[in-house]
Order: sequence, then C-alpha cells, then structure tokens
Amino acid sequence: MKSITERELLKIAKSIKFLILDVDGVLTDGSIILDNEGNEFKSFHVRDGHGIKMLIRAGIQVAIITGRHSKIVERRAHELGITEVFQKCFNKEVAYRQLSEKYSVTDSEIAYIGDDIVDIPLLKRSGFPVVVADADDEVKAVAKMITKKMGGRGAVREVCDFLLKAKGLWQGIIDGYSKT
Repeated sequence: MKSITERELLKIAKSIKFLILDVDGVLTDGSIILDNEGNEFKSFHVRDGHGIKMLIRAGIQVAIITGRHSKIVERRAHELGITEVFQKCFNKEVAYRQLSEKYSVTDSEIAYIGDDIVDIPLLKRSGFPVVVADADDEVKAVAKMITKKMGGRGAVREVCDFLLKAKGLWQGIIDGYSKT
C-alpha cells in the first residue's frame, strides 16, 4: 500500500463508526499458554481495555472476530462491554458482513485491526485497515496504519486514542476524567 500521510489518516479515521478486532496477536501478544489440565491462558493489556471502553462510551461500536474459541475471550469481551463476539470464525468475512448489515455501516466506516495473513481479506475490505507493529510483512503491505506498539502491548489503545482524536472526542474524554 502506498505511504499515507497522518493528515490523510485522520480524515479517514474521522468517519469510523465501528472497530473490529482480531484477538491473538492484536488484543494479546499472540502467546497461548496451556496447562496440564487443558486450561488456556491469555494476557490482555489493561490500557487496550480502557481504550475500548472509551470508544464504546463515545458511541463507536467494537466487535471481535477471531478464528479460535476461548472462554477467556468471552469473559474479557463481557468485562469491556463488547457484545459482538464471533469466535471460531474460519471465514471472517461472513461475520464482517453480518456486522456491517446489522449496524448499517459501510466499509469506509469500519476500522479493522489484524496481524496475520488470515486478516488480509478484512484489512483490504475495511476503510481503515490497521496492523500491529509486529504483524507479518505481507500483512503490513495492505495496512493504512501500522501501530508503534506491538500486539497485546498497547497497540489497540494507540488506535483507540487515534480514532477519538480524529473524531474530535479526545478533549471531552480528558475533561470527563478531570471532573470531580
């Protein structure tokens, strides 16, 4: 993808109404830890979660589409107020279309954050394709924005802050925390 200026990114981000996230490698660092009893462990960054909550409070919808299934993802989504969670999605485009239709949003109003080649179809389709700093090079080639932070290490928060600033909502968020 051709290089894009920050001014152009801000213009694109201003129209975003929906953020769709992959999980492993985006909300987490991609590690999947299993114990001897078959329990699965994932690590989520607290600031990513706070960014998601700020987006939702600002009226921007957030959804998860992931190829794996995990009770941990259900729990984290519930904690954050994410109601649209598609797990064990082998064709992520089906879930993407369902969300687009249900919420009446166009591709140009959707941001998608991915990290691996399975995310390329949604990155190509969404109006604001974002990949994390440690994404595969092939995936970076289709992104309009590459985060400075790695997956599971604040990359989602970086995008949330960028969206809120682009939409002119950042100062209101800050002011909301300053009120006593």
